[in-house]
Amino acid sequence: MGDPKGVFKAYDIRGTVPDQLDADLCRAIGSAVARFTGAERLLVVRDMRPSGVELSEAFSDGARALGTTIVDLGMASTDFLYFAAGTLDAPGAMFTASHNPAGYNGIKLCQAGARPIGQDTGLAEIQRLAVKYLEHPPHEGPEGELVHDALLPAYADHVRSFVDLSLLRPLKVIADTANGMGGLVVPLVFEPLPFDVTTLFGELDGTFPNHPADPIQPENLVDLQAAVIEHGADVGLAFDGDADRVFLVDEKAAPVSGSLTTALVASSMLEKHPGATVLYNLICSKVVPEVIAECGGVGVRTRVGHSFIKETMAETGAVFGGEHSGHYYFADNYGADSGIIAAMLVLELMSRSAKPLSELLAPFRRYADSGEINTEVADPVGAVEAVAEHVAGLGGSLDRLDGLTVDHGDWWYNLRPSNTEPLLRLNVEARDETGCARHVDEVLALVAKLTG
Repeated sequence: MGDPKGVFKAYDIRGTVPDQLDADLCRAIGSAVARFTGAERLLVVRDMRPSGVELSEAFSDGARALGTTIVDLGMASTDFLYFAAGTLDAPGAMFTASHNPAGYNGIKLCQAGARPIGQDTGLAEIQRLAVKYLEHPPHEGPEGELVHDALLPAYADHVRSFVDLSLLRPLKVIADTANGMGGLVVPLVFEPLPFDVTTLFGELDGTFPNHPADPIQPENLVDLQAAVIEHGADVGLAFDGDADRVFLVDEKAAPVSGSLTTALVASSMLEKHPGATVLYNLICSKVVPEVIAECGGVGVRTRVGHSFIKETMAETGAVFGGEHSGHYYFADNYGADSGIIAAMLVLELMSRSAKPLSELLAPFRRYADSGEINTEVADPVGAVEAVAEHVAGLGGSLDRLDGLTVDHGDWWYNLRPSNTEPLLRLNVEARDETGCARHVDEVLALVAKLTG
């Protein structure tokens, strides 16, 4: 039997198969989701992981036992599920463990209209209902239908609708899909466009035989960087396992941070929507709110995580939101994130400009950042509180929107506890690399002193 308490995370369900997540638990979760949403039909999508077939079928069986119709949409990316949930106005489940290793699988859930389901918006109740199902299986009534639908062509049209196709020129693009679902959706979206696209590791293989599908880690960009240089490409695109995130590599093979991509896409969106609101999470570089203001937009700072971004997007009417982690959200995509839509907007900007990507990004390279540094501590929440108490009154502005952010003007840092592990997450930004490295050492030394 799987572990109904261990697999429910802040934003999704995730664990190793079959010891933490198995067919019996997925059946219970399917029943729980059907009860929680009360919907007449549920959409089900899966990625290429071998365990996805059995787990998604068990989930479907649990929901169908309550009379719920299951619409099986087959294999696709997570952002495809959000498109389908918006287009069909139905809740859905995506079977994926995103960037996690092959032994994992999981479930991302959303309401009709692609509204998020997180710990505070239904996931805790779904967990309670699943546990109850396992303890006392309910009486099964008339079985719901199982139907199949094909929305991938409509999804591809939707992605392309974000740009002016007449402006696109024959750029040379390398896409590293890491044997993930990008191997399906990238060719589908790009096939009718004038780009010269080379796909690395396009075979769908949930064992990830080439490298992990986690592009935020620099070592997983090495193959893409080499291919960009070898082919003389204009840009490299690195997708994660479920293809909802993208990271860029410029024509010199230099990685582009999620913050710089957020700034670049924000400039494009504000050109299309003058004066609009744009969201950015609190560990994005300061360049993001600076660019938003320079382009005439209204920047709104948010907590980290898709549930918070999507909620704030609905509240503010924002047209776009970006996260350092490679998630990019669009109002016209039902408020949901899509890496490939972000990639299309970057390619449109490049097509309109005579400049290579490195030159387009040059005005945005204003600061040096540490990236996310994880430290294992016994009590991450307590560690944040100890640091907050220690630094209060020592200079710099403090805020507690998400963990602790301390801003000294020419440098700042954020400390947050992990939602799922005994880890303290540190992000530092400064004017230059030397200063950034020095401040990282200072903050880590303080953490060690206060938690040792």
